[in-house]
Amino acid sequence: MWGGRTGALLRVSGLWPAGVLGRRPLSCNAASLAGRNSPQCWNCGGPGGPMREHGFFCPQCRALQPPDPTRDYFSLMDCNRAFRVDTAKLQTRYQELQRLVHPDFFSQRSQTEKDFSEKHSTLVNDAYKTLLAPLSRGLYLLKLHGLEIPEGTDDEMDRQFLMEIMEINEKLAEAQSEAAMKEIESIVRAKQKELTDNVSRAFEQDDLEKAKEMLTKMRYFSNIEEKIKLKKIPL
Repeated sequence: MWGGRTGALLRVSGLWPAGVLGRRPLSCNAASLAGRNSPQCWNCGGPGGPMREHGFFCPQCRALQPPDPTRDYFSLMDCNRAFRVDTAKLQTRYQELQRLVHPDFFSQRSQTEKDFSEKHSTLVNDAYKTLLAPLSRGLYLLKLHGLEIPEGTDDEMDRQFLMEIMEINEKLAEAQSEAAMKEIESIVRAKQKELTDNVSRAFEQDDLEKAKEMLTKMRYFSNIEEKIKLKKIPL
């Protein structure tokens, strides 16, 4: 996917990281200089271990370093730690990082760097998927604030909301036509849009309990969305 002609194009455009088969670093600080008190590089012993800004490579020998365990997804994807995210910028960042750390770029490197590349690439994928979707982004943001939504929270939800969910599930179970399915999809989409806006306002106001309540409701509607997808799959 990333090799062959694509590799040649990346070399011409200067997007390949320096020190990896003679590639140059990204101009957007993707390979920054080591910060003060950085751990030593595993390869040359220089001050080039995991860095908390944009660096992935030792500034001395250009060896790929292990992922920084202290770095959260927002920092990794160069986003503000907030519920509102510029998804276009997020996608651009994802592509830039994969050009730096994708395993296809390290097929001729040491086994250590191959292993680090796999870990970096998996981490970037996880971060991108988590921050792209409003529900997973909100749940992750809550987690960073020390809050999580456990499974089996039915007892904490108001009865009117649970009745609403039950009615939609019943309609979905009985739906036999494409028109009926589209009507349910439209209802769920509108509910998710309303809840997403409420979650955004709650985080902006630092009302974490309100955000938690709205995200819990979003998770119920997300389950219905999954049921709709399954019902669309022909048996």
